[in-house]
Amino acid sequence: MRLQDRVALITGSARGIGRATALAFAAEGAQVIVCDMDAAGGEQTAADIRTAGGRALFVQVDVTDRASVDALVQAAQAHFGRIDVLVNNAGVLRDRSLLKMTEQDFDFVINVNLKGVFNCTQAVAPLLAAQGSGVILNASSVVGVSGNYGQTNYVASKAGVIGMTRVWARELGPKGVRVNAVAPGFISTEMLAGIPDKVMEELKAKISLRRLGRPEDIANAYVFLASDEAAYITGHVLHVDGGAVV
Repeated sequence: MRLQDRVALITGSARGIGRATALAFAAEGAQVIVCDMDAAGGEQTAADIRTAGGRALFVQVDVTDRASVDALVQAAQAHFGRIDVLVNNAGVLRDRSLLKMTEQDFDFVINVNLKGVFNCTQAVAPLLAAQGSGVILNASSVVGVSGNYGQTNYVASKAGVIGMTRVWARELGPKGVRVNAVAPGFISTEMLAGIPDKVMEELKAKISLRRLGRPEDIANAYVFLASDEAAYITGHVLHVDGGAVV
């Protein structure tokens, strides 16, 4: 197993990509801290891991609230004794064109998608640095590279994640900590549920593989980057987008 006995903290793991990542990490032998605002969904993910024979703990967290994040890290340490991998997966959308976007729309997305990544990383990084090893994985997006209509806030947050990933790779590399990002393309999750069928078909037509990705496609990328197979990879942004951006 590629992640045997490593302790992984995965934000936003009640559903979608985060849930798939938690299940994939557990299947590879990791002990998983499932964390999300959604208590029912998070508890279910943790229960499913335990039913399959794995070890998991659910902790409710608001990644925008530093006190909540600190409490999460303390709970993880108390339960498992250490943290080896942080997956900053939690994210939200509030799409509007520039002329229609409110300040509240902008601030909400930036606070979760960008500040939340900062909060969790700053809380966990000292532990990884002190033990001289660890992996931090951040959720960006292909639109953080290419831009996308109606997503000023989301694109800004995901472009910012790429920037922070590269800074942290430089800062934490000498301490034995690797930092990478994954840039998913269009993945079949609840975030895309409201897109009209016609628009969805047009979207698929622009993807080289002519299909949406599955949450498991992103989870597999996270597993690889967390494993020793990626031991010499840091500061990298891995696109997992089916050829949406080539």
